[in-house]
Amino acid sequence: MLLGLYVPGNSPLHRRRAGTKLAVLGVLLGVMGVFRTAEVVTGGFVALTALTLLSGVGLRTMLAQLRPLLWFAVFVGAFQIWLSGPRQAALAVGFLLVSVGLAALVTLTTRTQELLDCMVSGLRPLRRLGVDPERAALTMSLTIRSIPVLLELSQDVQQARRARGAERSLRAFAVPLLIRTVRHADRVGEALAARGVDDP
Repeated sequence: MLLGLYVPGNSPLHRRRAGTKLAVLGVLLGVMGVFRTAEVVTGGFVALTALTLLSGVGLRTMLAQLRPLLWFAVFVGAFQIWLSGPRQAALAVGFLLVSVGLAALVTLTTRTQELLDCMVSGLRPLRRLGVDPERAALTMSLTIRSIPVLLELSQDVQQARRARGAERSLRAFAVPLLIRTVRHADRVGEALAARGVDDP
C-alpha cells in the first residue's frame, strides 16, 4: 500500500467535503499540540482507530502509513528521553504518530484533486498579497506524487544495503537515499523548466 494513496469508498468520511476534513484535522492537531497530555494523546489514538474503522480503509492500511515513520519515531523518542525524560518522549512519539495517522486518513479518504481544489479556494483571497494559488497547488501536487517515488527509492536503497551486508550502517542508507532524492528533484525541476512552469 503506497503512502497516502486514495482508497475508494462510500463511508461517512469519504462523503465529507475536503475542506471540512481539513478543518477538523487542524482543530484536532491544534488541541493535541496545546494540551499534550497522556489523556489527550491516548484519546487521539482512540479517535484515529475509530475513524479508521469507520472509513473502511482498514487498520492494516493505516499501519502501512505509519511504518515508514518508525526510524524517525525512534530518533525522536531517544532525543526526547535525553532532553526531557521518558514521559515526554512517549508523548512526543504518540503525538507524531497520531498526527501523521490523522493526516494520512484525510488523504486516504479524499481524492487528490479535491484537496488541491480546496487549497486553491483557500489561498485565492491571498492573491492580492502575491500568492499564486495555482502554483501553490502544483507544488502540493508534486509533493504528494513524490511520496510513492521516495518510498520506492528508500526500499531500493534498503535492499542494496542488505545485499552489501551493511544493514546496520546508517550512512549506507542515508547517503545513497539523499543522492537519489536530489537526482529525482533535478529531473522534476528540469521537466518543469522545459514546460515554462518557472517563468514569471
